Amino acid sequence: MIRLPWRRAPHSHHNSWLVLIAIFKLAQALLFVSIGVGLLKLLGKDVGDELAQLADHLHFNPESRLVHFVLERADLFDDRLLRRIGAVLFIEAGLDLAEGIGLYLEKIWAEYLTLLITGSFLPWEVFEIVRRVTWVRMGLFTVNFLVFAYLFKLLLERRRSRKKTLSTD
Repeated sequence: MIRLPWRRAPHSHHNSWLVLIAIFKLAQALLFVSIGVGLLKLLGKDVGDELAQLADHLHFNPESRLVHFVLERADLFDDRLLRRIGAVLFIEAGLDLAEGIGLYLEKIWAEYLTLLITGSFLPWEVFEIVRRVTWVRMGLFTVNFLVFAYLFKLLLERRRSRKKTLSTD
């Protein structure tokens, strides 16, 4: 049987959990790029007017507290701030893209990078939950905690297996 270069060998397989985490990271990168592009499209425009049109288009109640809160603060977003937020979103998307590709390829550097970045956000997420519990915050914390715990466990197991291999040599 001829083995095509783009096909995997029948005996090789991916770690299903790493693939799932990679898909999550790649989706997150896509989300951040989309938001970043959306922010850059607001440059030179009146953000308040654009958000009011969006709220109207999405049939949000203009009297709702959330819509009122957002529209009231829209004037704080000038072009300089939009560029900065966009830059941060693109940097985060780049990190998520690197994590996702690295995890899919089962690179140890990607596991450490993901562990470090995910772990660094956990205290902030706990703070936000303590401040106000919502299903979204609880869901994000749960997903990120599970990612962190799994990668931590995986890296510990690899380290133990490496030590065991070195001690038997």
